[in-house]
Amino acid sequence: MNIKTSKELVDEANKEIKVLSAEEVKSSYEKGDITLIDIRDIRELWKEGTIKNSIHIPRGMLEFWLDPQSSYFQEKKIGDMKNIVLFCALGFRSALATKALKEMGFKNVANASGGFDALKNVGLEVVNKERK
Repeated sequence: MNIKTSKELVDEANKEIKVLSAEEVKSSYEKGDITLIDIRDIRELWKEGTIKNSIHIPRGMLEFWLDPQSSYFQEKKIGDMKNIVLFCALGFRSALATKALKEMGFKNVANASGGFDALKNVGLEVVNKERK
């Protein structure tokens, strides 16, 4: 079987989408110009925390929660989103997720290069995610 590798999919996605460095994300975050969305699994957030004021939308629900036509649409959770910046652990899942949102018609969406690790390393505040 000759399939594309996940790395090829991520590399292709990153060529088609807007990718921001961790420093660019930090600058926009500090100005209040972006909405950060953490698409990691909830268990990752419980274990490692998340960036303060980010919104958690699990990768598997992203397109459904952001689609006004979907029965899963989360208007209350989403509210008034500014420029959307997605992140995962290292930026791979969020590259594919950013591409999916772009294909849905979102214009104001970008991927955070390096993901949570890079955002943490440039000094964005990490907060614990409580189990409900």
